[in-house]
Amino acid sequence: MFSHLPPLNSIRVFEAAARLLSFKLAGKELNVTATAVSHQIRALEDKLGTLLFERKTRAIELTQEGQQLAKVAHQSLQQLAGVFGDITYQQSVLTVSTTSSFAAQWLVPKLASFYQSHPNIKVVVKTGETLDDLLKDRRVDVAIRYGSTDSRQAHTKTLITERIGMFATKTYLNNQPNLAAASLIETRWKNPDLQPITWQGYFQAQAEYDKGHSKLLKVRSFDQEQQVIQAALAGQGVALVSELLIENALQQGWLVPHPEGEVLTGLSYSLVSSPHHQDSAKVRCFKNWLIGTFASQQ
Repeated sequence: MFSHLPPLNSIRVFEAAARLLSFKLAGKELNVTATAVSHQIRALEDKLGTLLFERKTRAIELTQEGQQLAKVAHQSLQQLAGVFGDITYQQSVLTVSTTSSFAAQWLVPKLASFYQSHPNIKVVVKTGETLDDLLKDRRVDVAIRYGSTDSRQAHTKTLITERIGMFATKTYLNNQPNLAAASLIETRWKNPDLQPITWQGYFQAQAEYDKGHSKLLKVRSFDQEQQVIQAALAGQGVALVSELLIENALQQGWLVPHPEGEVLTGLSYSLVSSPHHQDSAKVRCFKNWLIGTFASQQ
């Protein structure tokens, strides 16, 4: 019935090359050389009797026939991957991409509860401050984004909008109860697209505060929230930080809210599912656990 179809591997190679528009990147994803990819594509073109790519000096482009085949190849492989995932998810690996601070302060400490319900799904956490392209990188199953999400990623669900508070150790507050005179600690995002949340912005927003005094503030900045948290835990000042990320420190009494401080509305965390894996059982399990965990905190 299917004797006229080419080998499945050639379809995999073609789908990767079509999606990435690069023989080199396709080879890297499939752990083969660019030359091997080129040979597979050429053999597929010979079988079909038509060109699937236009080869240019430094790029390749899909022909009309290539576009037609690429759409069907992608859908077919996605369906196969979903079925295989459902069958084998008991021993599967789920790769989550997120920021370093969220991984260290919230996700990793809570994974034990996920493993209690799903002991056969291994979660691999991939951290970084740059956004992984889930359309191109099949190794990532889901991403937990901070701030605005990529509008190209359609499979997105907002999980929670954080609350930003002002926290320090009890010892530090006893020694320096005046917020404006304290050593203030904040995060300066590496990502310029994120809305800044700073001490200077907070004080300047206070109607009763002389804006000229903002120059007298003693502010130290870090580019990672977990560094801000560690500085506060070390008694170095008052941290402007997400309540979400210091949940454990608050429960243990290591940090407490500043009596003069306020709670500000922060940015949001969103879950983005890879279009390649969104229907797999392991993704559904992780998504349901994550949504349920956040719902219990609101």
